Amino acid sequence: MLKSRLCDLVGIKYPIIQAGMGPFSNNNLCVAASNAGVLGLLSTSGLFSKDNQPWIYKAFVESGEADPDDTMAVALEKVLKRTYRLTREKGGIFGINVMVSAELVQYSNIMIDTAIKVREDNPDIKNHFKVIFTSAGDPVPWRDKIKSAGFTWMHVVPSVKGAQRCKKAGVDVIVASGHEGGFHTSWEPVHSMILLPATVEAVSDDKTLVVGAGGFCDGKTLAAALVLGADGVQMGTRFLATQESDFHQLWKEGVVAAEDRGTLVARGFVGPARWLKTPRSVEHARNTLEKSPGVFLGIPDDYTTIDMSLIDYENESIKAVYEGNKEMALMAAGEAAQRINDLPMVNDMVLGIVKDAENILRGIQRKNLL
Repeated sequence: MLKSRLCDLVGIKYPIIQAGMGPFSNNNLCVAASNAGVLGLLSTSGLFSKDNQPWIYKAFVESGEADPDDTMAVALEKVLKRTYRLTREKGGIFGINVMVSAELVQYSNIMIDTAIKVREDNPDIKNHFKVIFTSAGDPVPWRDKIKSAGFTWMHVVPSVKGAQRCKKAGVDVIVASGHEGGFHTSWEPVHSMILLPATVEAVSDDKTLVVGAGGFCDGKTLAAALVLGADGVQMGTRFLATQESDFHQLWKEGVVAAEDRGTLVARGFVGPARWLKTPRSVEHARNTLEKSPGVFLGIPDDYTTIDMSLIDYENESIKAVYEGNKEMALMAAGEAAQRINDLPMVNDMVLGIVKDAENILRGIQRKNLL
């Protein structure tokens, strides 16, 4: 059976992480992924949207058996307990993805403090809720809080420099995310074929694992990551396009319909973002070129310097997805979308990916290339 150090560290069957994708919830997807033997990650970004994007918040609480009137902490606590209840019988392992960018620190603290409290209040949940995955910010300020709580800590980075910062912070698993990935991408693009082996060479050792993200979607790409020295892969777009995915059917069908060169990069909520190519996203890219050219030049900007009509456009477009308005919708996806042509059940998909990777790796050995 295909295993790696990632499997041993967190207790999963297969070296795959289901990305904690937002902005909608992925509460049901996380359960399905965890029960399929991979690491399932809950998105928490929907909890930040109660006031400014209530349609996202509504979807989050409804799929997580929470109440619209709950506080952020109470809603997350209910989601965590639900996930535990639905995964414990099959031994599923899960975690939460928390954005820790500077503008979200007050919310990030609530998320992480709630996660710690839930584990302290229910000791058995520690056997299933094992991971805090942080993103979109500096990991160092979070070291003491996360490490002392006993979680396995994962953080995603787009560069070797970022990976070295994770190493300083004591992150257990560094996820090297290439520019192929969907939604949030880096200001300075480096793709997985370069980023992943460079990160492995720079930081991987007995205490630090490296996982690849960005472009990984099947047995071929999983096998490639392992050959490049990674301990596993994170898959986002592939898990988005599944039967159990909480994302709107319009979004899932958009991924399946994507063809060659089916994505583009334009402004997102926290910087560059990769979108499915549609007339709506092409218009957004044109507007980005005019109003936020740093997205294409590798020069970061923020809400104090850009024309906020770009963000308004994105908010309007995400709401359109929720409403099923195909013409007005913006839908994020990785470049892997062009290689995805079905909407399988999660368990069937995972088993197929693992079997293909095993066969490919055995085939490499049989070819006697050395």
